[in-house]
Amino acid sequence: MSNCVEYTNFAVLVSCSQTEYLAPDTLIMINWETNNTSCKICQESFLNVFRYARTCRGEVMEVTVHSQKVDLLSAISWIPRCIVHRRMVCFDFSALMFKLMLARYKQQTSKALAGLNILTFSVWISRGAGLVLSVDTTLIMLPMCRNILRFFRPKVKWLPLDESRWFHRQVAYSLLFWTIVHTTGHYVNFFNVERSQVRKQAAVEIHYTQAGGVTGHVMLFCMLLMYTTAHQKIRQQSFETFWYTHHLFVPFLLAMYTHATGCFVRDTVEPVSPFAGKYFWNHCLGYQGWRWELIGGGMYLFERVYREIRARRPTEIIKVVRHPYDAVEIQFRKPSMQYKAGQWLFLNCPEVSKHQWHPFTITSCPFDPYVSVHVRQVGDFTKSLANALGAGPEQAALYEELDPMGMYEVALQQGQEMPTLRIDGPYGAPAEDVFNHEIAILIGTGIGVTPWASILKNIWHMRLSPNPPKRLKRVEFIWVCRTTTSFEWFQALLSSLEMQSLSMSSPSDYNKPNEDTEEFLKIHTYLTQKMDVDQANNIVLNSVGTTKDPLTELNSRTNFGRPDFHKLLGAMRDSIENGTYISGLESRRAEVGVYFCGPNLAARSIRKACQEESSHDVKFRFWKEYF
Repeated sequence: MSNCVEYTNFAVLVSCSQTEYLAPDTLIMINWETNNTSCKICQESFLNVFRYARTCRGEVMEVTVHSQKVDLLSAISWIPRCIVHRRMVCFDFSALMFKLMLARYKQQTSKALAGLNILTFSVWISRGAGLVLSVDTTLIMLPMCRNILRFFRPKVKWLPLDESRWFHRQVAYSLLFWTIVHTTGHYVNFFNVERSQVRKQAAVEIHYTQAGGVTGHVMLFCMLLMYTTAHQKIRQQSFETFWYTHHLFVPFLLAMYTHATGCFVRDTVEPVSPFAGKYFWNHCLGYQGWRWELIGGGMYLFERVYREIRARRPTEIIKVVRHPYDAVEIQFRKPSMQYKAGQWLFLNCPEVSKHQWHPFTITSCPFDPYVSVHVRQVGDFTKSLANALGAGPEQAALYEELDPMGMYEVALQQGQEMPTLRIDGPYGAPAEDVFNHEIAILIGTGIGVTPWASILKNIWHMRLSPNPPKRLKRVEFIWVCRTTTSFEWFQALLSSLEMQSLSMSSPSDYNKPNEDTEEFLKIHTYLTQKMDVDQANNIVLNSVGTTKDPLTELNSRTNFGRPDFHKLLGAMRDSIENGTYISGLESRRAEVGVYFCGPNLAARSIRKACQEESSHDVKFRFWKEYF
């Protein structure tokens, strides 16, 4: 700390008091009583500098400083990503919706609708919003066509198809907003029709006796239930409520398809029957949005029929293992199912619920003679499923004397009947693209490690095969767990992978230890559990005289606390730039794939670290697993 360096745009974080942000021209001095060292920090011509210094009552805890210069190339490198960035997609989508609405203002120049134009702005706004809703109804179904998305995912790299759930929500928000606009406009229309007597009809009559009014109120009722039960808290507390009410989309779509049969927009005062044939089409001047509404509905109908047929193909349960902390591993055979490492599936158990399908990550790899998923018992469905398989809380209580952590294998007797499983999948996920990078970082929290089980198993087999992965040179695996027992079910795989990584630099070197070998896999485990003094002393005593970690039995030591991703990524970036991280990279400009499975709060923190720690030569690309 004796050599002082000048920086700009820095922040000093004092862990025992508060966070203090300082302006670029501010001159400060930090004194540590433990070594009487002081350092002056002032301004310099760096464009982006991030600085974190932690002090605690005079003791230096941690100081991390790094900087990055920005040139023209790095300044414009965001443009291709911006085109498909979520915010940009949202902006483009909103702009399209506004354009469609404004286009309906041309109605005021239509001579055929001169009588209806007496209603002026209310009818123009309601019709413009109606056109937007027609487009929204088509778009909102597309993200639900998962098999179609799986087909296009490897072929259309520039389109963020992994963000289908996010796009579905954005269209739903648009649908809600324009529904309010459309409904308000028509309420005003019906009032004005009765007041001006453009047509000899009362507002109540239009509302509750004509097709437009009746179907409109049906759709409003369906939307009320679907939107309220789609809230995140309700989904977490009662997924069944969300699941069943969300299937009100069926009457919603039927009402949407028949909404315009009342022909409110027509060039005649007299009502027009939808069964009048050619006369109806000649006088009903709507924009016939049902044509593209049926496109989305037809695609989804095909999707559901295909999924039902595929899900009913034979599935045989061959093994059930109960792991600590209510995690259940289900191994099954389904010969018709072909999948890739990192993909996921939908699982249904008719004995638990005939209509509920829940997503789970595939934890086996294509080299395994079975397909496996790990199910954590956190809701009614998963608990009932575990009980049906003989691995629920009630059965676990019977084995507490044998294993206090409740880990055991369910013995499948000959002729024993297990519940029927229906499997729909597999479906694509960002984890499939791990092998497209030279350097990949896999991050999991708790049960969120399941996608990486499949990926790491696949890596283990591929590195032993005649055709090992050529592009992928280094994998950094980061696992954050709350308790030590969470490491147990994954420990055997990690040990074998670590041994393989240490003993071979390439498949030809297998079983030929080499001191100069660069590790292919680096494992970082983090334990967030608070420990008392006795536990800490036991860990220290068991660590003496052994190269294995006492908690995980791995060569890599367990870290305590949560990982500092700014520090981890910053150190990795620096070592890549100075050539000490790994040799044999294709270019000095490296793109590191950062893949995460876990809660959204942690995802936002990691995404921010990836953005801030990226430099001109090293880019951290972040992907989160969605289901």
